[in-house]
Amino acid sequence: MKTLGVKRGDRVATLAWNNYRHLEAYFAIPLLGAVLHTVNLRLSSEHLRYIINHAEDRILLVDEELLPLLDPIWDNLPTVQHLIILGEHLNLAKSPKNPMTSVSAYEDLLAQASPMVDYDPDLPEDSLLGMCYTSATTGNPKGVVYSHRGIALHSLAMGLANTSAIAENDTVMPVVPMFHVNAWGIPFSAIWFGANIVLPGPAPTPEDLVRLMSEEQVSVAAGVPTVWLGVAKVLEKAATPLSLRMVLCGGSAAPPALIRTFEKTFKVPLAHAYGMTETSPLATFSRLKSTLSGLTEDDQLAIRSTQGILVPGLSMRLRRDNEDVPWDGKSMGELWFKGPWVADEYYHDPRTEDSFEDGWLKTGDVATISPEGYVRLVDRTKDLVKSGGEWISSVDLENTIMAHPDVFEAAVVGVPHPKWDERPLAFVVPKENRQIRKEDIIALLSADFPKWWLPDDVIFLQEIPKTSVGKFMKRALRVQYQEYLTDPQR
Repeated sequence: MKTLGVKRGDRVATLAWNNYRHLEAYFAIPLLGAVLHTVNLRLSSEHLRYIINHAEDRILLVDEELLPLLDPIWDNLPTVQHLIILGEHLNLAKSPKNPMTSVSAYEDLLAQASPMVDYDPDLPEDSLLGMCYTSATTGNPKGVVYSHRGIALHSLAMGLANTSAIAENDTVMPVVPMFHVNAWGIPFSAIWFGANIVLPGPAPTPEDLVRLMSEEQVSVAAGVPTVWLGVAKVLEKAATPLSLRMVLCGGSAAPPALIRTFEKTFKVPLAHAYGMTETSPLATFSRLKSTLSGLTEDDQLAIRSTQGILVPGLSMRLRRDNEDVPWDGKSMGELWFKGPWVADEYYHDPRTEDSFEDGWLKTGDVATISPEGYVRLVDRTKDLVKSGGEWISSVDLENTIMAHPDVFEAAVVGVPHPKWDERPLAFVVPKENRQIRKEDIIALLSADFPKWWLPDDVIFLQEIPKTSVGKFMKRALRVQYQEYLTDPQR
């Protein structure tokens, strides 16, 4: 990259799966003083065009099989000066045709390069290391930049005994994509601490993940709940010996039933963590305090199903109506964070004003915090069902539904109602070859929730739509079913 004229501060983008060339770029780009911009390959063409241009990327490193993603936008990327195809040799037949951009193959460039002797980057700790863009549900994605200091401290936090405790004797497999918040910072931590790292490549299936974890004796694996639901399905069909000491689950709330399945059926601890693109992402981690070890098994599970306690190094508060909310486990408010690896603005974006205040990040997540400091997400502010002036937590309803032995996935959204403003609708995917009725779901919920919380209907689907990083796409359900309760013909 130095021979291509890359300078300090230049943005260098990667459009790649979890593979070793991508891992090499994770370190080469920041050590040159350039800015690593990991591009989400699951974004729309319009969003890809927007973020590459907004970041003003000079170089693109792209997996060969992902080149077709650039075809619709290749003539509209004015800042890109060089394309590096992450492969052995250049295949001109597959390369984009753009006279303004030079094209090279990754391995050809390496073969031509000379080693950098006694290289000392001498980078200021507050210089930029990388940037990611949020996966937007409305509007354009928002850019978040990370400093060398922030990523170094975040990496240290990943090695703490009461977080993921990544160490030299671990074999770590990030299933979370390397284009999503730097694979939760795992590549930086794993390599720094000397752990082995297993990269599962493009679009691994649950069967691929189980095979890799078994063959490579993976001790720590990380992914979103939908990944572990798929893995659980495979393990239920065919028991497989695993060496896991921890499954790290984040990205969205882990259902208690999923935690119970991994720990009781598969004998694998499942740890729940919470964060955002803006928090690099680690913010809270759910570990049971030693003082709570005397609680019943069900009470312990209830605590470990929360988003956990604040990671050392950060500050946290709960806000509602411009006031701090007490940590009593009942009062709801918006989570705010501040700290050395928490963003305090968006990259060249006027939306900064709505999301940051006096250095605090306003997450948009509604939560309660217990007197012990355990955060429990109630909902996103946009996902709360606001019925008759009261709040209904879609997350609480989802977790209870997913505890049913015949349910594979569940989502709850609020849709317009002529009298109550909004009412909840439940969407349920049954497990394979299982039968379940609406009455079964309502009866299950009736045991734990007041009548006015119960969904107005239960709709059975073959699959719940998901975002580019595997979260439930509730907005799509809200749009599709926005007239469901107001249609007089229903």
